[in-house]
Amino acid sequence: MTTELGDLYQEVILEHSKAPRNFRRPASANHEAEGYNPLCGDRCSIYIDMDGDKINEIGFQGSGCAISRASASMMTQMVKGKTKGEAVQLFEQFHNLVTGKDEAAKADDLGKMAVFGGVSKFPARVKCATLAWHTLQSALEDEKKQEAVSTE
Repeated sequence: MTTELGDLYQEVILEHSKAPRNFRRPASANHEAEGYNPLCGDRCSIYIDMDGDKINEIGFQGSGCAISRASASMMTQMVKGKTKGEAVQLFEQFHNLVTGKDEAAKADDLGKMAVFGGVSKFPARVKCATLAWHTLQSALEDEKKQEAVSTE
């Protein structure tokens, strides 16, 4: 990755970390889950308003490192309006990207989420990047998830 591209990716991640999108609990949320990354202390709660199989509204709350917050922010933008199946497919593509299983990982399909491709070089940070996604998956499965999802 060129230095310019790396700088741009870092800038996007920092911008979403400092000013996260959808950092709220939608009043209409009917699905939720909590996630925790014991490795670095990140916490993330995902709130979804589902209408059948469609994600009408989504928000998150929590605290964590820049990668964790930026990933949650960008994820909420990406999955809003998608079906459960589409969200699960995006998670699989994202997971393949950040774990280095698929360097290309359909970057076109992931849009801005492709900025997390460099995370694969730092295995300890993969859990930071995927916490919100694992929590989303849990929220999609249950209306009110009782126990927190852990990255461990």
